[in-house]
Amino acid sequence: MTETLISVVIPAYNYSQTLPRAVESVLAQLIDGRTELLVIDDGSTDTTPDVIETLLAKHVGRFRALRKTNGGLSSVRNLGIEETSGRYLVFLDADDEMAPGALAAMIQHIASNPESRLVIGGHWSVFVDGKRSLQTVKPLPATARQRVRGYLLDKTVSISNGACAMHRDVFAPGNYPEHLRNVEDIPVFAQVLARFPCSVLDQPLALIYKHADSMRHDLTQSLAAGTGMVCEVFSYARMPEELHDLRQAFFVQRCLSLFRDCYVGGEYVLARKFYLQALRADWRTLTRWSYTRKAARLLFR
Repeated sequence: MTETLISVVIPAYNYSQTLPRAVESVLAQLIDGRTELLVIDDGSTDTTPDVIETLLAKHVGRFRALRKTNGGLSSVRNLGIEETSGRYLVFLDADDEMAPGALAAMIQHIASNPESRLVIGGHWSVFVDGKRSLQTVKPLPATARQRVRGYLLDKTVSISNGACAMHRDVFAPGNYPEHLRNVEDIPVFAQVLARFPCSVLDQPLALIYKHADSMRHDLTQSLAAGTGMVCEVFSYARMPEELHDLRQAFFVQRCLSLFRDCYVGGEYVLARKFYLQALRADWRTLTRWSYTRKAARLLFR
């Protein structure tokens, strides 16, 4: 029997309008016996269950679907890990698309790079007005420290769900943290960059749609994750001890990220709080002018 190489998991929560587009984009390139698709409905309250039933009837036997009680994106992805058989997993959001030829490109890349445990690809950013911007992928730094620093601090390493494939071995240090409803992928990507061989595939693997109501713009969920997510990223199970000296710098980065989110969201009291936390952790925060200028404006509000 041929081993399933790649499992695509689509988490779906109240995305009934865009889910068919995501599903069809994967079905168009599935290879029998080598790839599979699993759709998981995370307790949707819209017509997502009906849409899934329609798709199952239209594409009999082409993919599987599960429904669970709402538990958040991490719980869906963890269930996807359990319920699939592929050596590699791709998590495609229900409002995005798999780029044409992506699965074939990943299969070829894995064959040429069998040691890779994370394949990082490029993607198209698709904006509300329909315009597209190609996000290419840069060569990875040589060392684990450089990769982790590039991802967490310098923002020179970029990884997007839907545009990467992860070997199931990478979840041994830890699955997706289910107490986080936002930024839940950062601890996982960080642990992979720190502990496993990675490679890049300079080809767009997904079309990622940008819109204001996505989880990545949800201030409530960002505040719920807070600075506690730093502890998750730098838990000893996930991050090797020799890289824990990066923790303080990442704490500052996280405080400034929350400061920016609160500032944009009009939560000025909270914005001041996070800026002061960053400043107390590292006085050099003052030299980061894009943040300091905003913080100065708060003094006159």
